Amino acid sequence: MLGLALVTADSAGPSPESAGLSQEDAADKHRLSTLSGLAALSLDALSSVAYGPEAIVVVLVAAGTAGLGFTLPVTLAIVVLLIVLVISYRQVIAAFPTGGGAYAVAKTHLGRPASLVAAASLIVDYVLNAAVGVSAGVAALTSAFPALFGVTVPICLGVLAVITAVNLWGVGESARLFITPTLLFIAAIAVVIIVGLVRSHPVVAPQQHLPQTAEAVGVLLLLRAFASGCSALTGVEAIANAVPAFRRPRVTHAQNTEAWLGVTLGLMLIGLAILIKKYHVTSSPTQTVLAQLAAGRSMDESGRPSSRCQHQRLEPG
Repeated sequence: MLGLALVTADSAGPSPESAGLSQEDAADKHRLSTLSGLAALSLDALSSVAYGPEAIVVVLVAAGTAGLGFTLPVTLAIVVLLIVLVISYRQVIAAFPTGGGAYAVAKTHLGRPASLVAAASLIVDYVLNAAVGVSAGVAALTSAFPALFGVTVPICLGVLAVITAVNLWGVGESARLFITPTLLFIAAIAVVIIVGLVRSHPVVAPQQHLPQTAEAVGVLLLLRAFASGCSALTGVEAIANAVPAFRRPRVTHAQNTEAWLGVTLGLMLIGLAILIKKYHVTSSPTQTVLAQLAAGRSMDESGRPSSRCQHQRLEPG
């Protein structure tokens, strides 16, 4: 009788609890890890280094060379704000593990009207972020290939369509697809910063576009530069909005992703600001600031600028 009972129990299959657990484990494999979360949810913030530092330069260039000298201090102030945001959103992740970000916090502590304002603000922010991010990416492309400048708008629309299609594929699937481009982008920025910091040879001279009559460096100018440069912080809240998309333990993975985002973005902003000050980079209507910094490392094996870049040189300041 005991043997028959054991056979019957075995043939009955797994219990509902174990079946549910196995299904949850299987679904968990398709969720985000720290690395894939960085690729899927941090692209907005990381890619902002393509236009955030340039937004600071565009404002400070009104004060001439003296204004450009404040690029690094303004960037450091923005990095301090980034640290505050990262610490705050790590706390939000722990307090609201079901996600929601600013909407959930506002609804809990300030009521429904405030939460709706926060949600509407995020929607507007995401729309503008997509527009600015795509535009900045295409601007970098046309800086490298000037022949494409005439088809900027079609390229922007095409890139936007591709990004939309990839995201409709699913969070986990799109994250796996974005891991390699994200790591390559971080590596490329790191190479530009490291080579720019250690270089002692002349580099390709950025196009100088300084005003004939420079403004005085005042508090309002610095505040405007700070406000413009804060565009580099867009997307920092995305991780706190998508905690349920992470693998278990979800809070730990999300907090680690937020921390890595803050460290990576902060180092890139500071590094680029140092190079902008070192090589006196200004804004240009035909070439982005990041493209000018990247062109500065176009050297041949002898340590001289490559043939396509020999028409302009600049000694490091």
